Amino acid sequence: MRWTSLLAIYFLFWFLSLFVVLPFGVRTADEAGVEKVPGQADSAPAHFRPGRIILRTSLVAAALFGLFYANYVFGWITLRSFDGWLSPPAELRD
Repeated sequence: MRWTSLLAIYFLFWFLSLFVVLPFGVRTADEAGVEKVPGQADSAPAHFRPGRIILRTSLVAAALFGLFYANYVFGWITLRSFDGWLSPPAELRD
């Protein structure tokens, strides 16, 4: 597999992981006991830490990509693993 394909797949895992990781550890101003800014949404985070989110996202994406690449190299799960899932049961066949 080309390195550009691997990079594209990693970034797909990264953005998927971003939306999974984003809500973890978020505390609103009411939960943190911080005064709200006028016009601030009630659900807005009190302390936004993008560095922490990027680090967590990168770690989760690296783990998922590692599993993907190991499966690609060793062939643990292939298309042949899903044979029979979409075919009808024996009693419903002709």
